[in-house]
Amino acid sequence: MGRVASDKSQIVAELPLACSNEKAAVEFMERQRWGETPACPRCGDTDVAQVEDASGARSVRFLWRCHGCKRQFTVRIGTVFEDSRIPLHHWCYAFWAACGAKKGVSALQIKRQTGLTYKSALFLLHRVRYAMAPARPARKLTGTVEVDETYVGGKAREMTRDQYLEWAAQPAAKWGHRPKRARNEKPPVVALVERGGEVRAQVVTDVTAATLKGAIREYVDRSATINTDEARQYIGIGREFAGGHHAVKHSIGEYSRGDVTTNSVEGFFSLLKRGIFGTYHSVSKKHLHRYVSEFEFRYNTRRLDDGARTAAAIRGAEGKRLRYQVPRS
Repeated sequence: MGRVASDKSQIVAELPLACSNEKAAVEFMERQRWGETPACPRCGDTDVAQVEDASGARSVRFLWRCHGCKRQFTVRIGTVFEDSRIPLHHWCYAFWAACGAKKGVSALQIKRQTGLTYKSALFLLHRVRYAMAPARPARKLTGTVEVDETYVGGKAREMTRDQYLEWAAQPAAKWGHRPKRARNEKPPVVALVERGGEVRAQVVTDVTAATLKGAIREYVDRSATINTDEARQYIGIGREFAGGHHAVKHSIGEYSRGDVTTNSVEGFFSLLKRGIFGTYHSVSKKHLHRYVSEFEFRYNTRRLDDGARTAAAIRGAEGKRLRYQVPRS
């Protein structure tokens, strides 16, 4: 019998120390970003050296000096944590927690674990989500691609009597469908899932035929097969793809017909909504796209262990900045 937890990855073994010790956190971030060859984030030169104090130890700011551009830098430069006063060991914990929790981690949880204020914890997590955001344009989806849309938000509240009567008069009211007025106030999200592969998800302004077909043309290869529900917005899209367009009729209780189903994309939506309802509770329209990117990242890296997923998110932080406001030129 092997040793208990002998399959734990090296990154997961290093993370507990990196989450509690600043020097270990800096060295961990440097390894994930540069590997064995540190490089200047400004000019790309690899002729760099650590700045040492009088005793020969690393400087308290963990500085490097570039012999090419003659400037100093740290591992923070050119990443989402540049200019942040939050210690790097808190950043390590936030990346690990966000990548290890299937349905995400809340800012209040980060606040309790790190001692940061709620404002700082939210600042931290928004930048972790930005690091997770995929680079566009990404590889186009192939094979069988399932497409669906959903509305993200809470239940309709404070419905007036006239609104209730209008809703109750609709034929679908007895099935518990939400009133159109309330439903349209929720932001829509469209997702495209390559069966057995990756997902592409984004917040859209509406669910018209032009918007949904535009998303399919942008993210799906023309050799693919498109599977959707019976929504009229998808009619005609099959003529543009080699595998055609196939639809399941949810209105008559049909959820699969042979290979035709949308269960994979609905599974992605279930993770998104369970995360929002169960972990975050409330998400503003302004920041919804960041949460969607977070769930997209975790879905696309679901076959990696937590350590490899955390390393991928940290590498995604390079070359990105997210400011409170655009600086004046």
